[in-house]
Amino acid sequence: MKTLARMSVRRRWYVLIAWIVLFIGINIAAQTAGSAYSNAFSLPGTNSTHAYALLAKVHGQSGDADQIVFHTTSGTVADQQTTIEAMLAKVRKLPDVASVTSPFCPTAASCLGATQVSKDGTIAYAVVHFAKQSFALKSSEIRAVETVGSTIRSRTLDVQFGGNAFGQLDAPKGSPGEIFGLIATAIVLFLAFGSFLAMLLPLGVALFALGIASGATTLLSHGLAIADFAPILGSLIGLGVGIDYALFIVTRSRQGLKRGLSVEDSIVTAIDTSGRAVLFAGFTVCIALLGMLVLRLSFLNGVAISATLTVAITMLASLTLLPSLLGFQKNRVLSRRERRSLAENGPEPAVVEGGWQRWAQFVARHPRVLSAGALLLIVAITIPYFSLHLGSSDQGSNAPSTTTRQAYDLLAKGFGPGFNGPLTVAGAIKSPADLAAMQSLDQSLHGKTDVAAVGPLVTLAGGTVGVISVIPTSSPQASATSTLINTLRNQYIPAATVNTHTAIYVGGITAIFDDFASVLGSKIPLFIGVIVLLGCLLLMVAFRSVLVPLVAAVMNLLAAAASFGLVVAVFQWGWGSSMIGAGTGPVESFLPIIMIAILFGLSMDYQVFLVSRMHEEWLNTNNNEEAIIRGQANTGRVITAAALIMISVFFSFAFGGQRIIAEFGIGLGGAVLMDAFILRTVLVPALMHFMGRANWWMPRWLDRVVPHVAVEATEEAVVLA
Repeated sequence: MKTLARMSVRRRWYVLIAWIVLFIGINIAAQTAGSAYSNAFSLPGTNSTHAYALLAKVHGQSGDADQIVFHTTSGTVADQQTTIEAMLAKVRKLPDVASVTSPFCPTAASCLGATQVSKDGTIAYAVVHFAKQSFALKSSEIRAVETVGSTIRSRTLDVQFGGNAFGQLDAPKGSPGEIFGLIATAIVLFLAFGSFLAMLLPLGVALFALGIASGATTLLSHGLAIADFAPILGSLIGLGVGIDYALFIVTRSRQGLKRGLSVEDSIVTAIDTSGRAVLFAGFTVCIALLGMLVLRLSFLNGVAISATLTVAITMLASLTLLPSLLGFQKNRVLSRRERRSLAENGPEPAVVEGGWQRWAQFVARHPRVLSAGALLLIVAITIPYFSLHLGSSDQGSNAPSTTTRQAYDLLAKGFGPGFNGPLTVAGAIKSPADLAAMQSLDQSLHGKTDVAAVGPLVTLAGGTVGVISVIPTSSPQASATSTLINTLRNQYIPAATVNTHTAIYVGGITAIFDDFASVLGSKIPLFIGVIVLLGCLLLMVAFRSVLVPLVAAVMNLLAAAASFGLVVAVFQWGWGSSMIGAGTGPVESFLPIIMIAILFGLSMDYQVFLVSRMHEEWLNTNNNEEAIIRGQANTGRVITAAALIMISVFFSFAFGGQRIIAEFGIGLGGAVLMDAFILRTVLVPALMHFMGRANWWMPRWLDRVVPHVAVEATEEAVVLA
């Protein structure tokens, strides 16, 4: 690390030019190639996947089915039939439109059994079957349908568009609240450093690295399926960790200058101490993110790799670009008052005096009481977690001004809340007995309390596939709809096929998302086990301790549980959701996996920065209590400043208008708030005081097996080098 640091300082012009060339080259290539983000995912072996495979035999039925919704304020939609039919004829001719089902069907069978006009005749809908699933459609192809459909809007006829494909057009682009997070970050940095130039360094390096990572992710999307929310998620993670990493290094460099080191030695000391912690913390975050690969879900692979790439680039920039910029700034990273004090009074002492020193001593005197209080507070925040309902929020959670939300509300008003999430029961018909079984199932579903409507059995693909449309009484995102899906699969269908064993499956977008939630939920224990084990092994290597990794693992689990409790309270229970423009509904099914990966990485960051300084003092003093007090006193201010920055960045993303990103923003921001101000500043040091010298114990046999890697070199060793 010393060699890398000295090279970055002495060859700072070369380092700076290399990074600038990399930035320009990657972004030119990304602009030229464009993006190819895709929300494609597969759930092999699931019930809904089997239903999809059957429907794929029917021309056009494997593609996305969306709605054009009509609402008349004068008379009925039947009065507008000529106008609507003429428009639908134009839609049928558009590329990637497989078929269109008019609301004015000559027979019920041609409408797949669904009544497409409300009872009062004022609301109707047409079904547009695209040739591809929504994630495979281009925006221009979807926009063409919307453009043609909008031509018949008038004072008496409203036309809106619903479904997954049209939802892609309504999805917010970027994160408008991000600028406010950056402003808050700049303010925190300026207050922490008292120097404008010192404030610019962490912010500038993080933004610069994020620009490179964004371009690299765009290029990567051409060779890997990466979800369309990955760039915003990457910005969220990149800004958070990038600013934090740079902050820790700049802070350590400033401390070296104030203690009388030369510019170069202060930078080398910062990189060889805090820089090692940054390297270790960065690898920990990357390992936690790459842990998603063990789940073998294509949807998460792209997110994991792109996020890991972002963290790796920001980490590398902090270790090379930042020291070169510190070399340019010299002692101007200190405020004028600090430079004047250094010139007049000489170097300051190594032991920090002030509020954090007093707080660290207070924690040392009351470890049991503070541990109990912190645990009770975390447990209270965690309580909502036990009401967690995984699923997929539907377009009823979109902004009221969007066409998808208006279409959703019109359909719910005209046909009932379950109409926005119809279930498609598909069966393979290979014999008259199979046909009779499906007819029996169709009849048995009529009158069920959880079923609002059932369409008559329709045979397709030459009579080899049977389809029954089932409308639940509850909305798509309600837990009652998930219960109905399970009841269909486990009770209603087995009862109808007890003698024939006909292959009948429940599909449709609602069933797909329900299966997605079930698959992901079943994999969470494995995922947690993998990243906890890897995290513990890394900390064991770093600190030559058994207890430190175990305490860190428990703290990370507590932070994750509390953050999920906060997400449930806001997005399921609706506590404060109106402030960020988010409706209530289930928590996105993939959110726990991704959030756990990020949280374990970020929590390890704070654990590494805190305990590495304690470990450094332990090596210098061999006194556990003094090491913990000094370590907390020296890192308390910078950890809380870093936490405030990360909280500002994360919470700013909650106001971007995209529910998924808002869930990440609130969850991660709340987790960092609790982690930094409850766990790392109260619970961890209190527990370490309580455990005494056992913190640094490791059996001899294990010490011989575990590799020796120092996270932080002592300052004395650095200066002597």
